[in-house]
Amino acid sequence: MKKLVVLGGGYGGLTIVLNLLEKELPPDTVIVLVDRSPFQGLKTEYYALAAGTVAETHVRIQYPVDPRLIMKYGDVTAVDLENKQVLFDGKEPLTYDWLVIGLGCTDNYHGIPGAEQFSCSLQSFHQTRLTYAQVSNVAPYGQVTVVGGGLSGVEIAAELRESRPDLNIRILDRGTSVLSAFPSKLQQFVREWMMEHHIEMRSHISLTRLDGGDLYNGEDDIIKTDVTVWTAGIKPSPVVQALELPKDKQGRLIINEYHQLPDHNDVYVVGDCASLPFSPSGQAAEAQGKQIAEVIRALWKGETPRLGTIKLKGTLGSLGKKAGFGIMGKRTVMTGTIPRALKSGVLWMSKRHFG
Repeated sequence: MKKLVVLGGGYGGLTIVLNLLEKELPPDTVIVLVDRSPFQGLKTEYYALAAGTVAETHVRIQYPVDPRLIMKYGDVTAVDLENKQVLFDGKEPLTYDWLVIGLGCTDNYHGIPGAEQFSCSLQSFHQTRLTYAQVSNVAPYGQVTVVGGGLSGVEIAAELRESRPDLNIRILDRGTSVLSAFPSKLQQFVREWMMEHHIEMRSHISLTRLDGGDLYNGEDDIIKTDVTVWTAGIKPSPVVQALELPKDKQGRLIINEYHQLPDHNDVYVVGDCASLPFSPSGQAAEAQGKQIAEVIRALWKGETPRLGTIKLKGTLGSLGKKAGFGIMGKRTVMTGTIPRALKSGVLWMSKRHFG
């Protein structure tokens, strides 16, 4: 029996599985989906889980049940491309005929001493649970500091304000403004919302080290905090980092037009691990996953794959449960209740595998 092994049941990996299961597989082929958890976590909603505004069941989805799908749980430690094996900690290797690498990402601490040790993460379901516990234990009028003023940092800060109006909340960012990669009109709307809701924003912060509750901006400026939440960048999974293959400046694997490794056409790369012409996102991973499923199905039929250009619909962000922001198309800015309602709709579809 031939095996298509999919590493990671996130947005990209699960999209590939669902799209392939929609039609008949070759009679001698099964799909093996490998993940550390028995369910998919909706990572774009982890900020709400960390803030305590939703229950765990709200941000997780059960994997499909299908006789053609084999589930395998465990932590992948390495991929042996020459011997076509996936290695695990304390388990037998898993061989494959075709492989999809969709292992996601981890925090990028940029070599800052103490950053990993003294901050909380939103990169996995388990880490987000721990972040929720630490935030919940902050005493009234305590200080929570979010490092990173991008989409994740803004969303967790806003959600914390909704769940804990008693807390002091601040965002530290290296740039001139929160959401510096977004249009100025959107930046201004979010800054005004933050000021109205008493969230401190400090720009041009360059952290040199973390030591417990002391965040060092240079050596003389010490910023005090009770809990630090890290949202200041990502990098691919350590398994991908260990592969000695061509990568881009962000450490993501270079792929060909069919989303394959150029020297290993039986291996596909999806999501945060793949070098794509746009920023990593759940939407991008799903779009790429659909194309990978098309390629695999075409090759199984002995046909030449024909793929179009991936076009993303835009970006949506939350400011609590009642307000939001977004960019539709290339530059159309949306603010207020409408983008928040749209984001809720996208979540509803994702939970029902319509995303």
